[in-house]
Amino acid sequence: MKIKILSLLLFIFTLSPAASAQQAEVTISLNEQFFDALLDAVFQNSPPIEFPLGALTDEASPQRTPATCGAVRILREMGGVRTAVRFREGRIYAPLAFSGSYSPPFIGCVEFSGWAESMIDLQFDERGQRLVARAHIQNLSLNGAGGIGGTLIARMLQSSIDKKINPIEVVKLDKLSFMVPIRNSNSLRMRATRMRHDVMAGAVNVRVGVEFLKN
Repeated sequence: MKIKILSLLLFIFTLSPAASAQQAEVTISLNEQFFDALLDAVFQNSPPIEFPLGALTDEASPQRTPATCGAVRILREMGGVRTAVRFREGRIYAPLAFSGSYSPPFIGCVEFSGWAESMIDLQFDERGQRLVARAHIQNLSLNGAGGIGGTLIARMLQSSIDKKINPIEVVKLDKLSFMVPIRNSNSLRMRATRMRHDVMAGAVNVRVGVEFLKN
């Protein structure tokens, strides 16, 4: 009897208009332990995360920057600060440990190291059906650089992050899709329509509004 009722319901569903869609919500929970494990795997098994600091360096200096100068490398740890993702007071923070070099005018190549406090904004890319993050540098703690202030380095670092890293793809939402076979070889597909997130102590819950459409 239960099987017959289920079959009847599925058959009725196939007769419903194609424009109709069932609304629902999917919750994705990400915590600090997940990102710590992910970053450990990245630094242990992937090439160093390195990108150039060329754009602002070239504008600030009339001389040609050597090929070996003008780059920054993200490190797992520097001066007791570890690259990580942290959830505090309703916000997402990402301390970034790094080392690098650049060529200020008339000085030559200067090496530096330190860490940056960055803020992470989550955004929903509906067209691309993905959850993305953008990192924004807030504060910079710098070692080395020959006594030269870190304001210019902070600007160069943000510019490079915007050009080489932002936006960061967190979740490809179509990977959450699944096909449900129904009568007459039709199926359902899931499409994300909206997103909101709640930051708690040590974790973030991303709530994705979805609709189920007839494929």
